[in-house]
Amino acid sequence: RNGLRLGLPGNPLVNALAVGVMRHEDIRLANASGKGNKVVLFGARTGGDGIGGASVLASESFDDTKPSKRPAVQVGDPFAEKVLIECCLELFKGSLVEGIQDLGAAGISCATSELASNGDGGMEVELTSVLLRDPTLTPGEILMSESQERMMAVVTPQNIAAFEAVMDKWAVEYSWLGEVTDTGRLIITWEGEVIVDVDPRTVAHDGPVYDRPYARPEWQDSVQADVFTGSVQDAGRPSTPTELAAAVTELVASPNMCSKSWITNQYDRYVGGNTAMAFPDDAGVVRVDEETGLGVALATDANGRYTYLDPYHAHSWPWPRRTAMWPRPAPCPWRSVTA
Repeated sequence: RNGLRLGLPGNPLVNALAVGVMRHEDIRLANASGKGNKVVLFGARTGGDGIGGASVLASESFDDTKPSKRPAVQVGDPFAEKVLIECCLELFKGSLVEGIQDLGAAGISCATSELASNGDGGMEVELTSVLLRDPTLTPGEILMSESQERMMAVVTPQNIAAFEAVMDKWAVEYSWLGEVTDTGRLIITWEGEVIVDVDPRTVAHDGPVYDRPYARPEWQDSVQADVFTGSVQDAGRPSTPTELAAAVTELVASPNMCSKSWITNQYDRYVGGNTAMAFPDDAGVVRVDEETGLGVALATDANGRYTYLDPYHAHSWPWPRRTAMWPRPAPCPWRSVTA
């Protein structure tokens, strides 16, 4: 579902949903445990993209030796992402990683702190070992870069050779950054000098929590009370051919009435051959098991007008459409998901 909303005049709001299906025995969690286990960063090289995005930590100024601009939006590479996915699946199948974490917002600083915080010890890493796409990056920028298609994993010493073999098979670059410790501290060094020494939980889980004041908007009652209670005859329908033509012309001229294929056709939604239903159906249906034919029906949906009137009750908007698609509902806190 997409449309133009008066409340978003210049910034498009995109609700996206990604769902992964795995066997229970192949699932690996984001934690760093086991003293002496090695920490490795693999995937794309680290660049300046994303600095100043979610992390809001862009450099204040740049001299002549640095790029003139740092893009605040991460630059994705779908092909590299696909290769990285297949590489990770092979690692999981061979039980070659003890823990693994993607690098999203705040990049290495987030991945190291969350892995260490979720584990039973600490972590020490050397930042100069990170493979860079931009050699001018400062230590702070390397920590906060949000370059896409990167993963961080924890590997036991006995699995290092097998891990590297998988990396070589898929032509994925990697660098060993450090190891898991039992100190309960996250220590990051740059050329041997300690630049970070913190309790990882203070970064990942025990940060400050804001209790911001909130109140029901005064205008919401008046908007909800503005309901037409007259008869159909009183609705001001076009009464002449000229008025009808003007109303129809205005309706079909609305951008919300135009074809949405220019959006949906930008990506091959049938890649892999497992898409059973797609746009313009009410949900995407994807086969996940070729033997049984089992699939999953997925959708993200919202009605901006309903949300404007009552955000709480607007959450129920997608359910009738999803249930009409026959699948068993699986509730999600903030998205409409059915499976």
